[in-house]
Amino acid sequence: MTCFTELLNLFQTFEVELHRPTVRRDPQRVAALLHDDFEEIGRSGLRYDKRQTVAALEMETEHSQIFAEGFKLAQISEGAVLLTYKSFQRDAQGCVVRCTERSSIWLLTEKAGWQMRFHQGTPTKG
Repeated sequence: MTCFTELLNLFQTFEVELHRPTVRRDPQRVAALLHDDFEEIGRSGLRYDKRQTVAALEMETEHSQIFAEGFKLAQISEGAVLLTYKSFQRDAQGCVVRCTERSSIWLLTEKAGWQMRFHQGTPTKG
């Protein structure tokens, strides 16, 4: 496996981890994955910082499984990468809903290793 493939697998694992309800409700784990200067522009178009994101995920009550596919990785610079992918959920009838184009910037930090610095989710039709 190449170094690039290993990096793609690593970031895919981090992103999917953040989709799991048990992780989302774990403020220590979420805080470890998010950079102190983390910012997000959510599907709603609203902006969130690290504190708001950690608190919101901990309080989540809806836990529909999030599916993710089409992961692509681009190196921005030494110690910075851009990950893009699509996510969706399924309703009670099994139909695909909440389709979203996602992008995340991950930075390599001295203290905590790789952390997400920025995330954006843009709703799509499918």
